Amino acid sequence: MAGQRVAVVTGASSGIGLEIARVLAADGMRVLCVGRNPLRCAAAEADLRADGGDVEMLRADLSLLSDVDRLADEIAARTDRVDVLVNNAGSMVAEQQMTFEGYEANFAANFIGPFVLTARLLPLMRKAAEDGPAGSVRIVNTSSDGSEMIPTLNLSDMQNLENWSPGAAYCSGKLANVLHVRALAPRIAGDGIVAHAFHPGTVDSNFFSHTPQSVRDAYGEQPKLSNAEGADTAVWLATADEPGRTSGFYWHQRALRDPNPVVEDAAFVEAFWQAAEALAGRAGV
Repeated sequence: MAGQRVAVVTGASSGIGLEIARVLAADGMRVLCVGRNPLRCAAAEADLRADGGDVEMLRADLSLLSDVDRLADEIAARTDRVDVLVNNAGSMVAEQQMTFEGYEANFAANFIGPFVLTARLLPLMRKAAEDGPAGSVRIVNTSSDGSEMIPTLNLSDMQNLENWSPGAAYCSGKLANVLHVRALAPRIAGDGIVAHAFHPGTVDSNFFSHTPQSVRDAYGEQPKLSNAEGADTAVWLATADEPGRTSGFYWHQRALRDPNPVVEDAAFVEAFWQAAEALAGRAGV
């Protein structure tokens, strides 16, 4: 229908991404879901449509910028507006892998791909912001408390190529997700768009299926949230009035959470933005 709000949710074939898509669709949005695994994508699309949702599943590997560009083109061919972008896709892997484009695959999927996708979709988000109240168009990045577990982000080697480990790669990507919204917020404030990041908590999802055994052992006995519980803050950030009045913050359970201290360092945040643009090979806005 004319004026229908449109959401894009990555990592939507399972886990909290699937639940985020489900709730946004139930709220009346048209939801363009993004996933990588074809079988999971097909199952998720059938599941969401069985609930009556106006949804479509698109496939892309966000670790490949060529796939990100193709995805952005496919979204632009389907809609002239994006009201909500949830950058939820992410993972932790046990072994270092390089993409054929020359990026460390885990960091690319967790940050570089979402950074570029956000930049590519900003024109559609600006279009949506033209006919809505200020703050109604939202960017939401799924981060993690892993963003708090490292002292800083090495801006000369954000991909940890010289000292790679599964934990370092994952935590660096999750810190970059928070730095992304902090750096982006003032750049899009004049457009009436807001951006936030959140920590969903430890969720009982398939996230741990590809993590190192040490990580599975560490988290195996911890109480876990359901996927719906893990998705709750993301949906709230995407739709509620309160988060539309601020931008660039880090949340957990619908409450502000103290980020890694480097996020509060304005000079570091700006240096991060310049390094991210250089790493991605293009501007972020």
